[in-house]
Amino acid sequence: MASRTYPGSSIGLPKDGRGSLAGWWPRVGAMIGDWAASMVVATLIFGTQALTGSGWYSFAILGVYFVEASLLTAFTGSSFGQLIARVGVARLDGQPLGWWRPVVRTALKCVVIPAVVVGAERRGLNDLLLGTVVVNRR
Repeated sequence: MASRTYPGSSIGLPKDGRGSLAGWWPRVGAMIGDWAASMVVATLIFGTQALTGSGWYSFAILGVYFVEASLLTAFTGSSFGQLIARVGVARLDGQPLGWWRPVVRTALKCVVIPAVVVGAERRGLNDLLLGTVVVNRR
C-alpha cells in the first residue's frame, strides 16, 4: 500500500499530471501574480492612491483582487495568477464550481487565516469547508 501514499492519494487525485494536487511553488506564484495584477488594475482605476492612500483607498487592491479572483474562478476555474501558473480549483466530487463557491472561497482568502491554516493534502480551511482542492491544469 506504500505506492498509494503520495500527496493527493487520500482524496482520490492522480499522482501527477492534469488533476493532480498542485505544488506549493505554483500556488505561491499564482498568488503573487494575482496580487501584482490587482495592484496594476487598482492603480489604473484609482491612481496611486490605491498604493499609498488611506481610508477606503487602502482596500482598493483587495477589492480588485476579490472581483478578479471570484469572477475568473467562476468562469474558468482559475484566477488570473492560477491561469498563468497552470493550476486551478476543482470540487472533489467532480461537479462544476458554480457561482457561490468561488465567491466564498475568495472572500475567505481575503480574510487570510482560512487560507494559511493548512490541513491534510495542502488544503486550506477555505478548501476544506467548500469541498474544493487546487489541482494542476497540465
